[in-house]
Amino acid sequence: MNNLKLTGRKPGDLGSVIDVCGVRVGEEFVVIAGPCSVESEEQTLRTAVAVKAAGAKMLRGGAFKPRTSPYAFQGLGLKGLKILDKAKRETGLPIVTEVVDTRDVSWVGEYADLLQIGARNMQNFSLLREAGKSGKPILLKRGMYSTLEEWLNCAEYILAEGNASVILCERGIRTFETFTRNTLDLSMIPAVHAESHLPIMVDPSHGTGIKYMIEPMSLAAIAAGADGLEIEVHIDPPSALSDKDQQLRPEEFAAMMRRLDDLRDFMGERLEAEAEAIRKGDAISTPAPRSDMASSAAAKDVATQTDTDVNASAHADATRSIASRDPFADAMD
Repeated sequence: MNNLKLTGRKPGDLGSVIDVCGVRVGEEFVVIAGPCSVESEEQTLRTAVAVKAAGAKMLRGGAFKPRTSPYAFQGLGLKGLKILDKAKRETGLPIVTEVVDTRDVSWVGEYADLLQIGARNMQNFSLLREAGKSGKPILLKRGMYSTLEEWLNCAEYILAEGNASVILCERGIRTFETFTRNTLDLSMIPAVHAESHLPIMVDPSHGTGIKYMIEPMSLAAIAAGADGLEIEVHIDPPSALSDKDQQLRPEEFAAMMRRLDDLRDFMGERLEAEAEAIRKGDAISTPAPRSDMASSAAAKDVATQTDTDVNASAHADATRSIASRDPFADAMD
């Protein structure tokens, strides 16, 4: 990968930090959450309020939806962007939305804080160049058949236009496995960190297409070193106009966020313990459990029961849907 003049990691390089309206991807762990598609003002605003309360740092929502079928819901377009803008004004969350056409980059950028380039457009070189010229931060998803080198070269197109604000997003690739919608390739997290200075997020919603898999793959992504997650959340997934099988309810998302925080707390404490042991010259050992766990156990009883109920509901929903689900029929971010 010696041809990567701008995206490649050089000796001594620190990881890039991408600032999106004060949210610093690469420095803090960032969760982007929201519906697959903007369907109505009420749906979007209620979802925005819920995901912010659960700890999301940015709001996602599709106003333009490239779909497998030309007859499927394609998004609300400008009306959807205006709804997202209202959600931002009411919650303060920066907006992440997809741009699909070179002609739309400038005016979509008037509403979006982070422009998403989806898997289908990863190698749309005209779109990459136009996005680079916009000066807006870009979330570049990996193409469904793309290698790491191809992906990083596409990011190179954006950086070559003078735009260094690029975030990569692993969202699964097509393999011979059909049980999941895609195969979520978490090996890309350490691979990207080894080969590039750009931050990498993970989209387990598209990466699996199955609701009950989103949490375990999110936990695995954190353990592998991801800089953030992009999660689909809908106030009523069965009524969603796209991706109904992979969108979490707000209460499911909130329950998952609590467990993600627990894992991040544990990993942070372990790193601190290992660093202290190295400073003292001691052997590295597993750190003691968090001191606050015992004192907070009673307070967590209600949340634990809620989480159990939520998981059972999610698994039941997924079991009912898997038999009839066509993994290639819905939207492909």
